[in-house]
Amino acid sequence: MKSNIQILLFAGLAEKIGHQALDFPVEQFPLTAKELKDLLSAAYPEASSLIQISFAAVNHTYAADDQQIQSGDEVALIPPVSGGDGLEPSDAAEPVHHVSADGMCVISALPLSSDDTLVKVLHPNHGASLSFVGTTREITGDMKTVTLEYEAYIPMALAEMQKIITQMYKLWPGTSCAISHRVGIVDIGEISVVIAVSAPHRDTCYTASRYAIEELKRSVPIWKKEVWADGSQWKGYQTGPWDPLPKSE
Repeated sequence: MKSNIQILLFAGLAEKIGHQALDFPVEQFPLTAKELKDLLSAAYPEASSLIQISFAAVNHTYAADDQQIQSGDEVALIPPVSGGDGLEPSDAAEPVHHVSADGMCVISALPLSSDDTLVKVLHPNHGASLSFVGTTREITGDMKTVTLEYEAYIPMALAEMQKIITQMYKLWPGTSCAISHRVGIVDIGEISVVIAVSAPHRDTCYTASRYAIEELKRSVPIWKKEVWADGSQWKGYQTGPWDPLPKSE
């Protein structure tokens, strides 16, 4: 007897399949992440190539192909992430604003302030602090951007941000980091992401800040759609094979 599994979809994959969530039949539990992707590819051949380069996430954690999925797990299929440079609907009655338990990670539809993020990491024993601020640029190559639209798998995105910060503490003891990211529509010149870092010394501060933005680009499930006057496109990982699984220690 077949059972159904709920699968969350995002960004270009949701558009390709035509749904943000699927109630998908499977023969039995458990099944592996690869088996699930193969079943979806057969059911949605027009999206097969994107399904195969996507990663399953099980209970807000990226899953290797051989990881088993059990009945009752929260499952999402994560297409290549955008680079971090829906989500609840943008016309919702209340703005989307989500904060991690420790207050150091924020995902919000409200405008971001670099000062609000930086103040979280200032420390009397830290001699260096800096903010990386990403904004929407108008011209990319020969394309003129009208606006950007960001979408996030919010609970998992917050969890991945916190993993980045935790790993920074291990690599550079004594550092402090806070990360804020917009979702929804971000107009030209507006801030899309702020990463604030402080450390006892400037060399560590620079190195840790670069680490944070690169890891954000690699693993946090946030996508952006570039909207032009004559079309739009979801942007994913563009520089080679995508692997958001945790790196070996």
